[in-house]
Amino acid sequence: MFRRLLLAASLSLPLASFAALPQPPEVAARSYAIYDMQSGQMLGGNQADMRIEPASLTKLMTAYLSFKAVKEGRLKLDQLLTPSIKAWKQEGSRMFVDIKVPVSVDDLLKGMIVQSGNDACVVLAEAIAGSEEAFVAMMNREAQRLGLVNTHYMDSNGLTAANQYTTAADLVKLSEAIIHDFPEFYPIYSIKQFFYNKIKQDNRNLLLYRDPDVDGLKTGHTASAGYNLVASSKRGGRRVISVVTGTTGMEERARESAKLLDWALLNFDTPKLFSIGQSLGTVEVFKGANQHVLAGFAADRYISLPRGKAAEIKQEITLEKRLIAPVAAGQQIGSVRLMLDGQALAEYPLTALQAVEQGSWWRRLIDSIRLWFA
Repeated sequence: MFRRLLLAASLSLPLASFAALPQPPEVAARSYAIYDMQSGQMLGGNQADMRIEPASLTKLMTAYLSFKAVKEGRLKLDQLLTPSIKAWKQEGSRMFVDIKVPVSVDDLLKGMIVQSGNDACVVLAEAIAGSEEAFVAMMNREAQRLGLVNTHYMDSNGLTAANQYTTAADLVKLSEAIIHDFPEFYPIYSIKQFFYNKIKQDNRNLLLYRDPDVDGLKTGHTASAGYNLVASSKRGGRRVISVVTGTTGMEERARESAKLLDWALLNFDTPKLFSIGQSLGTVEVFKGANQHVLAGFAADRYISLPRGKAAEIKQEITLEKRLIAPVAAGQQIGSVRLMLDGQALAEYPLTALQAVEQGSWWRRLIDSIRLWFA
């Protein structure tokens, strides 16, 4: 399992609670979120947990399950699929499939992502699950698995439907999952033009044409949802993800997203504070084959904080006073709290960097006596 929003393994505090933070720009959107993928921290947001109509952002989940099917061998990129009448009759944005012309999975993925083809979604859904209805059930199960607690799907493409909803925060989680789990497919999101059936189809994400650091992800629009955009930018080794929903037009969603991405990249640093396997102390072990165990990190640790503040971070380390063998590798045996300007910024677990098995009967006897006196 990969790092999710506000990692379960780390206890990063919401950055909004830190007084000295740069303030986000004014964003003309119904809701928004801006997230640093390297640190796993939400840098800012407004109404990020408010339910909104996803429109074509629904296709992020359809794409996730399609990528998964290809990766697991249930579909092949060169496999030809024959569109159904249901797929051919889809309204709204289409890649213009023909019921008489089989189309490759590779073209369907591009038609779904670049052109936002509703018809492509249905073809893929039917191929993966047998019917769109069965595929929607898969979408909702996957949403639960990914921790999208405020998301529910009713179709594969995002046409307006009662009880179909998501949030900006859930869209961040889903976008991170796509980028992390399927790096081999993620470049499709940066394709600006796609030709199918002799028709040139342009990507509606205007930031792809304006900012070379932006490489995804997806636009969405209906009359009731407004104009939505999930965008991602990678600059200087950092990747940030923005979500804006309910804006008034294509230009507005691009402009507001660009403001958020630039604000995050210019006002924050995300330094690597600790490395996997790095030790911050030792803990005494009783009744073990070894009498001490190193306390350190099971993963690299990054943190987002205002630019130029990394040198001012202070550490408060707490370790168990004693342990009794056996001790498992990865067992939490302490924590480190990071302080900045007198405020708690984040807290990370410290774990045993190696296992300690039980010692000999003699060691156990001696340590039992020591513990009794202690």
